[in-house]
This record gives sequence, C-alpha cells and structure tokens, in this order.
Amino acid sequence: MLDTRLTTESRDRALARLSESALPGRELDVLVIGGGITGAGIALDAASRGLETVVVEAQDWGAGTSSRSSKLVHGGLRYLQMLDFKLVFEALAERDLLLTAVAPHLVRPVPFLYPLRHRVWERAFVGAGIALYDVLATLRRGKRALPWHHHLSRADLDRVFPDLSARAAIGAIEYWDATVDDARYVATLVRTAVGHGAQAAARTQVVELTKNGAGVVDGALLRDLETDRVIAAKARHVISSTGVWTEQSQALAGAGGLRVLASKGIHIVVPRDRIEGDAGLILQTKKSVLFVIPWSRYWVIGTTDTPWTEELVNPTAHARDIDYVLDEANGVLAKALTHDDLIGTWAGLRPLLQPGTKDGTASEKVSREHAVASPVPGLTVIAGGKFTTYRIMARDAVDFALGAEAAAARPSVTQTIPLVGGRPATDGAAGASARQFGWDAAMVDHLLHRYGSDIRDIAEICDRDESMSRPLEHAPAYLRAEIAYAVSHEGALHLEDVMHRRTRMVYEYADEALAALPEVARIVAGELGWSDARRDEEVAAYTAVADAVAAAARASDDTAAARARAAAPGVAAMSPHP
Repeated sequence: MLDTRLTTESRDRALARLSESALPGRELDVLVIGGGITGAGIALDAASRGLETVVVEAQDWGAGTSSRSSKLVHGGLRYLQMLDFKLVFEALAERDLLLTAVAPHLVRPVPFLYPLRHRVWERAFVGAGIALYDVLATLRRGKRALPWHHHLSRADLDRVFPDLSARAAIGAIEYWDATVDDARYVATLVRTAVGHGAQAAARTQVVELTKNGAGVVDGALLRDLETDRVIAAKARHVISSTGVWTEQSQALAGAGGLRVLASKGIHIVVPRDRIEGDAGLILQTKKSVLFVIPWSRYWVIGTTDTPWTEELVNPTAHARDIDYVLDEANGVLAKALTHDDLIGTWAGLRPLLQPGTKDGTASEKVSREHAVASPVPGLTVIAGGKFTTYRIMARDAVDFALGAEAAAARPSVTQTIPLVGGRPATDGAAGASARQFGWDAAMVDHLLHRYGSDIRDIAEICDRDESMSRPLEHAPAYLRAEIAYAVSHEGALHLEDVMHRRTRMVYEYADEALAALPEVARIVAGELGWSDARRDEEVAAYTAVADAVAAAARASDDTAAARARAAAPGVAAMSPHP
C-alpha cells in the first residue's frame, strides 16, 4: 500500500494531476464526483482495480449526509416487514463483513432491545421476525459475527435497562447490530483509496461537466475553493455520487436522469449518566423508527423523517423537531429528559430515490435502495442506498461505468481490503504507549476504536512532542495529538473539519465545544502554518456557525431554522487563502 496520508501536499498533487489530465493522452481513467461514503467507496473500488482515479468533494470528506446519519451499520430490520429478504440478507452480509474484515476498529457490535407491550402475540410475531433476521445473517459464509437474539422478561429488563419505564414494556427481545463513527469511516475510506493509488481533493467543486464533439461527457471544470482557481480535467469515465445533490450534478451535463428527494432526520445527544441502561433501544413511532443508541460517554436519540425543501448544505434541527424526539423518548423512559439535558444535536438529509427518471432516462440497475444510470453518455450516476451497503453500491457504479466485459476483466476486490488501521492492533504496543504517556484504559479503548493499528502514529506524534500526549483541557476525551493527526494524516483544512468530522466535539460537548476551540485552533494553526489573522478568521467563522445553529434550534419550523442557520455560512463563504 502507498502512503495513505491526506495532507495539503497530497491535495495539491491531486489538483496538479487534474490539470495534467487535460493534456492529450493524459486523461484519467475515472473521475469520481462526491466524497461521501459512496463516492469514497467508488474511489477505492476503481483504484483497487488498477484504474487511475481522482475523487473530488466540494466540501469536506463526508460533510453531507455521510457524517449526519444515525451512525448505525445494520441489516434493516424494517425491510423484513416489506418481505424484502434479499435486501436484508445483502445488508446483513455487508454488516458482518465490515465488522470482521474491512473495518473492525471502526464498526462495533451493540445490543438493542425491542420493547414488547403484549405478552403473547407480540412476543411471537416480533420474535419470529428477529429470529429470521438472525437466520439471514447466518447464511453468509464464515463464522457468525454477532450473538443470537434472546428474549427478556420484565425482571431481565429491570437489570439490563433500569430506566425503561414499567408502562413501556412487559419484556423485550435483545438482538445485535453495530455502530460506526460515520465521518471517521469516510475519511478512512478515502485514505485507503489513496493507499491503493487514487488521488483525492476536498474543497474542489465541479462547476461544469464537459462533452466532446460527439456529446459524450469527457471531463469537468472544477473550482479549487481554497484559491478560487478553475481547473479543466479529462477522464474516460465520470462517476457522480452526490446524494441529495444528484439532480443538480446531472444538470451540469444538461441532463435529467435519476430523481432524488431530501428527507431530514435529526438526532439529539444527552449524557450517558442521564439514562441508566446497558443496551440500545429501537422504538416504533407513528412517524418513524426511533433509536436510543449508547456511545461511550453519551446517548444518541433519533430520528425524524420529514421533507426538506430549503437549501441543502446546512440542514438544521428546530425546536419542534427536538420536542418530537424528546416526547417519543420520554414515552418509554422512567425519568423524563428536558432541553436542559441536551449536549448537542445534528440534522442530516437522506437522499430518497424516486421512481422514474427525468427526461425518460432509463436506469440500468435498480434496487429498492439504490440505482445506477447514465443520463448522458460518458456519465454514470448513482443515487439512493444506505451507509451499510456502500461497498455494493460502489461496485455496481464502477461495473456499470466500465461495461460488462471490462468489469469482468477487472472485478471488484474490496471485500478483501481492510481499511487503514483495520489490521489487527498489537495490544503490547498499545499497552506500552499507555504506560509511557499515562493513558488509562478508557483512553486506550478510545484510540483503538478511532485508529486501530494506526494508534502507533498517534504514539509517534507524542514521542516527538510529549505535550501532545495530554488531553485537551476542555475536551478531555481527545488527546492534543489527535488534533495534529487530523491535519497531518486526515486532510483537515479548517477548524470545522476538525470539530465536526475528525472528532465529534461539536455535539459531544456543550455549546458546540466552543470552550475547546482556542486550544484546537492553536494546534491546527501550527500544523497548517496559519498566521494569527487566519487563525482568528477560522475561530470567528466557527463561533458564528455555533451561534447560528443555536438560533436555528429555537426556531419553530424549517424555513425559520434555515434562515437562522444561513446567517453564518461557514467555510464556503470564507475568503480564499493561497
């Protein structure tokens, strides 16, 4: 594997290769548009087949839907109600592959409770469905990745989840799925693609898809949002994976194609000690499925499912969204949560694939979850899908772009590729670092879950500067070294990238972790060589966004919330920096 680091230098090399691709005979094999989970997966799939690939993203890696999910890797229990056994089996097989081979450091097993209100018929009906869920997971080759489900009595519930209200359940069924730090997964996936020869450039926006004399898409015009420079690039295959921006991306080629609607989902975060329980909850509501998901220091509760018709870059939660989630959670909790318990919130947009296509474009490959189409020759578009099955979506997109014969000659191999850090970590090395730097067991577990075997890179940063081995003063779950690593290895270009996606500080600490911002800014400034003026500009931009998000959370509807959030556009509106 090549150097996997994402740096300002690696970004510059990617931009230089894009410029070079416009020269005769120097075109790329594949240009991937969109750096969410699917675009990153496409980059790895294409590069690992030996195709020269560049992936670009207008924002930061995973900045859209892929960092704002429910942070679950799961088979989709609800699809069993639709009798879509093939889809569930496919998702369960992918879940177990990620857990065991691809990213065991980033994807972790978590037990969930399905509360039961009726003693006989519901236990039999739900029990049969969850038993089928487990059976489908067992059909894949290899050893079972997760324990079998089992039934719990009310007495068992009092032990496993004391804060589940007595009126909410007479018992439960415990089954297993998995959680993931979605933003870290995307960044790690991009790094893995780079390690297999891809090049990657964030903050690089496609402004036009170009065509040759025959009307075939043959490249793009791109704007480097850090310098405002426009670059012309050429590629044999252009693959677009832009989620809720799918229709806008197709329009850059003057085409219709796939149709996508945006649906907003929000989540709230409360301290772990506010709810006493050792497992997650899955709850059926009138409007959606609600999850109560345990993380190391807090609970994540969501989600909603409402149409979103405002601008797509910065969806936000408003007061009624938050009240809805609190009310649904309080319907089953023994001790009611209030707004005062909230640490943070986030909102994301699901790209819901719609039936039919614009302009009558035929879609070549369609499932209930995703579709791949070519709205104009030379352009492949993929839309829909979910986080868990990103690898299959990426394979389908590259297969479609290459065509059956070429794809058969270069088959996908990503099922055998572990992500960066995914190879077994050496416990002895982690223990030695813990003793050297005074890290407790919780910190070591935190580091292994985030970096896996690449915990050694964190230790090397601390070896060079022992002050980096200390926790942040106002965000002690993170080491100072992790902030440096976000820049030196993970491609962070702005404070927002670090606070929102390389870490989860933005919703793990009150007031969007503003108390930790000065220390984080000093470390990032040192790594990127910022002037004091540039550092102050970044701090001011992040602070303004935090204030705007807080104002949006007090609004009464989407329109008012979007207006409040628009008061601070953030990085996209900052002046370009050479």
